[in-house]
Amino acid sequence: MNRPIGLTAVEAAARLSHDGPNIVSSEPRRQVLAALIKQFTSPVVIILFIATALAIATGDVTDGLIILAIIIPSGLLGFWQEHRASNTMQELLKQLKVSVDVVRDGAEIIVPIEEVVVGDVVSLRAGDVVPADAHIIESRRLMADESALTGESLPVEKSADTDSLLYFGTHVVSGNALVEVTAAGRNTKFGHLVAEMNQVDLETNFERGTRNFSMMLARVMGVLVAIIFVINIALQRPILDALLFSLALAVGLTPQMLPVIISVSLAAGARRMAEQDVLIKRLDAIEDFGSITALCTDKTGTLTVGSVALVDALDTSGAASDGVLHLAFLNAALQQGFQNPMDTAVLAKTATFDLNGVTAVAELPYDFERRRISVLTSDGVQITKGAFDEVAACCAETPPQMRAVYESLSSNGKRVLAIATKRAVSQEIIEAEMTFGGLLVFEDPIKPDAAIALADLKELGIDVYVITGDNERVAVAVAAEVGIPNEMVITGEMLRNDSEQELVDQVRTARVFAAVDPLQKQQIVRILQKSGQTVGFFGDGINDAAALKAADVGISVDTAVDVAKAAAAIVLLDKDLSVVANGVRLGRRTFANTLKYIKVTISANFGNTISMAIASLFLPFLPLLPSQILLLNFLSDFPDLAISGDNVDDHELRSPRLWDVAEVRRFMIRFGAVSSVFDLLTFGVLIYGVDASQELFRTSWFVESTLTELAAMLVLRTTLPFWRSRPSRGLAVATGALALIVFALPFIALGASVQLVAIPMSLLGTLFVLILAYVALNEVAKARGGTRN
Repeated sequence: MNRPIGLTAVEAAARLSHDGPNIVSSEPRRQVLAALIKQFTSPVVIILFIATALAIATGDVTDGLIILAIIIPSGLLGFWQEHRASNTMQELLKQLKVSVDVVRDGAEIIVPIEEVVVGDVVSLRAGDVVPADAHIIESRRLMADESALTGESLPVEKSADTDSLLYFGTHVVSGNALVEVTAAGRNTKFGHLVAEMNQVDLETNFERGTRNFSMMLARVMGVLVAIIFVINIALQRPILDALLFSLALAVGLTPQMLPVIISVSLAAGARRMAEQDVLIKRLDAIEDFGSITALCTDKTGTLTVGSVALVDALDTSGAASDGVLHLAFLNAALQQGFQNPMDTAVLAKTATFDLNGVTAVAELPYDFERRRISVLTSDGVQITKGAFDEVAACCAETPPQMRAVYESLSSNGKRVLAIATKRAVSQEIIEAEMTFGGLLVFEDPIKPDAAIALADLKELGIDVYVITGDNERVAVAVAAEVGIPNEMVITGEMLRNDSEQELVDQVRTARVFAAVDPLQKQQIVRILQKSGQTVGFFGDGINDAAALKAADVGISVDTAVDVAKAAAAIVLLDKDLSVVANGVRLGRRTFANTLKYIKVTISANFGNTISMAIASLFLPFLPLLPSQILLLNFLSDFPDLAISGDNVDDHELRSPRLWDVAEVRRFMIRFGAVSSVFDLLTFGVLIYGVDASQELFRTSWFVESTLTELAAMLVLRTTLPFWRSRPSRGLAVATGALALIVFALPFIALGASVQLVAIPMSLLGTLFVLILAYVALNEVAKARGGTRN
């Protein structure tokens, strides 16, 4: 049949303008206004708005306006940070482009996947992502992986006569086809599924852990705040004052900035990773990247230089043969399917060869079950090339010496393909009764720095597993050269025959998997996960897609086939294990800084809550006014945000870190108690030492609470003595600036507006001594408690 001419460029542009880009977002796109409103819709803030309105309605206009003046900038700060983080990710994702071959004006051109429109004729080959819903016009041996939609792991055969529909989000495993797009973007089957999923708030494990922790903390705080409210009512204080005080305390004590801190930390981590040639497709993947304990990788391009070269073409006697080389040239040059690195190497070696008018009459494309490709030429010769055993199975007889040569070459790390021929009797390819023709010998040298990169990963507590479709001898030779244990090798046959428990036991010692097929790569990932590992999978080929999806962290490269890039959570701009190690360190650094904020903030919050509860029992007035609590909370947000770029001690990066809510709870109780002790000491000094008025009491405690929280961040951000762990410049500057502001507030008009008064210098000196004592006690508690941030 005649090749379809497809749309014209003008028609395609008009449809793109009318229908919009071919985009199906995996996450709901939040509009700017919605993101802004979200900052002011938390239950506590809504209740506080209502209480503020009541205060204004009852005549307390000044306090109501002051509270609003603090709540609104806090929300705007959170919005700005989250919006900035979102923009960062969008800019990074623009670097990851998937291209599509379409027929426009009768010629095949390459366009970005976003520009595919209904009516486009698309050319698909093995490894291509199906860019939209489409029906097949013509195909050859087309097999599609539809697991993204159906969950069925086995590829499905497709043709114009039988199952003629292809769907966006699937990919071509083998063969090729011309298809016409019937639906694009959100109108595709996958688009409808995504729309349904977006109605539900999907969470990652990290997000779920953070939410569960926040809810636990909110419940604790809610009980304590309710107790404080009841105490104030029992002491016959004004109900409105008691309500505002309790609600303001809730705002100050719950980790309001936690979502913002996480977003900012992850976005900052994504920016730093991009500088190290690591692009993050999902922010939450950063934490997962830092927590991996096992890294599965192919050898080509990671352990080896990735530049495969054809070094020999041998006939059945083991001698170099131009005839075998010419057969390899015809097979590689005439095949129309996915061209792998070995085909490229053959064509490079035979660059001076000429087809001399020979064309392809028929083709059986390569697939991962047959592991061979056959081409029937116009002069009646069928040429089959592929893995040794699979080609030998097609031959009437295989010379015994050929197996010995093949095994010897493989043991020396060479990759070997076999080639066979037959004279065709029809235009149909039949892979049987062929004549064994010879061997093609390829070489891919080990990277000079591969062993160093592997040692670096080992230092990070990561086990590296080599997974390859090559035979056992090649895998063992490569592993030995780079220092990976190879005493035990698990083969594809063992994966088929051994029980799951046997395999789980074997992976505790085995580090090499050989002669595996694509589905077995996925099986290996599952086995490692069941053995307790957090698995990263590094792949760039068609046969890696299933494993990339199954892994805790799928890692690919920007030069990978489209389906591999689509399945991965992280994409590297440089296919190098040292880049992976750098990315893992950055992931751990990001998680460590997020955890610093959580642990330091909740311990300070918990201590303040206990102090408030105790103070409410004996003080004849509120320890702090609602506006003062909110101002304190607002000011402390600035150094908290700077924590996302803080330095992390080297020993914190040497092993994976995971959420441990029990350890965080212990940290909260221990250091919250230390904070509360010093609050009570401050109360004693203010009441019994200087007989402070309620204004001076509130001002002094405002200053002491803020400064102890700043001190806690500098001291508890590290497990080392604080003077041995230098904070980042941003954190140091933000902390110092806030300390100066807090010291100055009681003496300026802004402080007077929230009823702060000047503090005598002698009392400031006393507060300073208390803060130094607080720092010292925290250091003692760290040392005795074995605290680990």
